[in-house]
Amino acid sequence: MLMILAVIFDWDGTIADTKKAVIQSFQKVLTQAGCNVTDEFILRLLGIGTKKTIIEAFKKCKKRLDVSTLEKLAEEKVTIQAELINDVRFIDGAIELLELLHGKTKIALATMSSRRVVDKILLEKKIKTYFDVVVTADEVNKPKPNPEIFLSVAKKLGVDQKDCVVIEDSIFGVRAAKKAKMTCIAVPSGVYNKKELEQEHPDIVVNSLVEKETVLQFIFN
Repeated sequence: MLMILAVIFDWDGTIADTKKAVIQSFQKVLTQAGCNVTDEFILRLLGIGTKKTIIEAFKKCKKRLDVSTLEKLAEEKVTIQAELINDVRFIDGAIELLELLHGKTKIALATMSSRRVVDKILLEKKIKTYFDVVVTADEVNKPKPNPEIFLSVAKKLGVDQKDCVVIEDSIFGVRAAKKAKMTCIAVPSGVYNKKELEQEHPDIVVNSLVEKETVLQFIFN
């Protein structure tokens, strides 16, 4: 019997619609570096982290990228995105679901966004208290689809990975959750559609977090 002791949320595309801020910040630093990619290219990589996205963009542009340049561009991107909080809105149903889960199970946030950006948004949007643990890209060495971030969250929460359910909107997040041997709920609220998510074999796909009864029933069996 499935025993869920913790629910782990992704951030970008799952709780928050950050597409506008992400695109603007990436495009500004990439354009200045002479690397031109489409907005769609950036969005399809949402969830793998800032540095990995920059690396992939430079590969696409067939440009060389040294470590110091990567660090500089990543820092500039984070600085720009941290100033675009007003462009971030919550995904429909996300806050309501957090409220319903609060006090009933442990809740964590596992995101490949930077600590500086996430902490600022959580504080200003007044939702930091929902989360028992927050792990960001700054605390892991390998980005999703590597399971490191989810395993780190489970360890910090003090629960077994098999007792965790992950809520994700990206194929990278679903892959990471499955590799971590965690139960996974996929929701097409980000860049990837329902069919693309289903191909990654999550345990369940819901159309939206507005379907909170379905989500809660699945979590608490």
